[in-house]
Amino acid sequence: MRERENYTAARVPAEAAHSRSRAAVKLPRTAACDTYCMAIVDATPRSAIDPKSVKVHLTTGEGVEIEWKDGHRSVYTFKFLRDACPCALCEDERAKSGRKPGEPEKPAPGTLPIFKPAVKALTAEPIGKYALKFSWSDNHDLGIYSWAFLREVCPCGECVTKKS
Repeated sequence: MRERENYTAARVPAEAAHSRSRAAVKLPRTAACDTYCMAIVDATPRSAIDPKSVKVHLTTGEGVEIEWKDGHRSVYTFKFLRDACPCALCEDERAKSGRKPGEPEKPAPGTLPIFKPAVKALTAEPIGKYALKFSWSDNHDLGIYSWAFLREVCPCGECVTKKS
C-alpha cells in the first residue's frame, strides 16, 4: 500500500501501448513547486517590456501601435508581424533560410515571382497580460507575440540602430 502512496498512474499514449492492452506507468509524485529559486532569464526592466497602451488597427489594416511604460513607441505593420511570427514552425523556417524576425521571405534563386495576396490579420486577442495572438488570412494562428518579443523585434530606427 505504501508504494501506491508514493506514485501516481499515468496513461501511456495509444502509439506506445501494446495493441491489446491499456498500459499504465508509475511516476513519482513531484515535490512542491520550486519556481521561487529560478533565475530571471530576461534582464530587461519590467517597465521597458510592459505596454502602457496597445492599439490594434484591424479594420484599417495598418498594424499595431504600442506605447511602452518607459516612453518608447513601437509601430508594427501586419506584414512585419506575420513575417516575425514567433511560433516554432516559423522560427525553424527562418533559421533554415537565415532570416531575422520581420524579414520577408526571399524567393529561391532562379524562381519566378508568384503573386501572393497580402496577408491580413483577421482577429487579434490578448493572451493574459503578457501577449497578443493573431489569426491570419493564410490560416496561420500559432504565434503568441509576448510583450518581451515585440519589444525585442521593434522595427523603429532607434531600436534597429541599437541592434546593429
